[in-house]
Amino acid sequence: MTLPRTPSFGLDGRRAVVTGAGRGIGLALAAALGEAGAAVTLVARSGDEIAAGAVAIGNGAQALILDVDDFPSVARFFDERPGFDILINNAGTNRPKPMMDVSEADYDAVLDLNVKSAFFVAQGCVKAMLRDALRGSLIHVGSQMGHVGGPNRSLYCASKWALEGMSKAFALDLASYGIRSNTIAPTFVETPMTKPYFDDPAFKASVLEKIKLGRVGTVEDLMGAAVYLASDASALVTGTSLIVDGGWTAD
Repeated sequence: MTLPRTPSFGLDGRRAVVTGAGRGIGLALAAALGEAGAAVTLVARSGDEIAAGAVAIGNGAQALILDVDDFPSVARFFDERPGFDILINNAGTNRPKPMMDVSEADYDAVLDLNVKSAFFVAQGCVKAMLRDALRGSLIHVGSQMGHVGGPNRSLYCASKWALEGMSKAFALDLASYGIRSNTIAPTFVETPMTKPYFDDPAFKASVLEKIKLGRVGTVEDLMGAAVYLASDASALVTGTSLIVDGGWTAD
């Protein structure tokens, strides 16, 4: 009897780029791809953290400074180097506050980075993929808040719901080229950016009440999801969201 074989989760020979890769989720996902064999390029606006991350990851990892809000620079970044097989579209921000208190500057800061920059980073990556005839995987870091609402999260929810729709449309535009587009949608994950929120016992209790598995997420919880979506193991997966939320959205 000949049994079917599990498609490989390995990423040997593939090139990956991760935005917002200096710390937290971005650094963890870059490390996951590197561990799976990919040559990873870490990008962020400041160089020290991504340089240290690239050294720690090894396997040909490199660090390049890029401001994803600077669209001409984004276009040049992808024009000037071989296409990437994998994109982790991770750079993002949040300004949590009641919708009544949101300013135009708040709106622009969150929507411009979380949606507009993500769009044009993906576009630049795809153009290089098509130029070099690459089949690959776009992975956008969304949120459970792209599937539900939350108090004081009007801007974040707006941006992450937009990212979900955008990824689905990308999947339809790109399927004929063998390029897949999906999101990873985590629950609250403790990172340097979110740690101050968890210093508020009431906030932490409200989060734990919603996460049915009873704990806050860690960056390690997302690493396997990224490798899966980047690899041949997910070859028929596109236009969907891998929700890593401990059961939050199941209720």
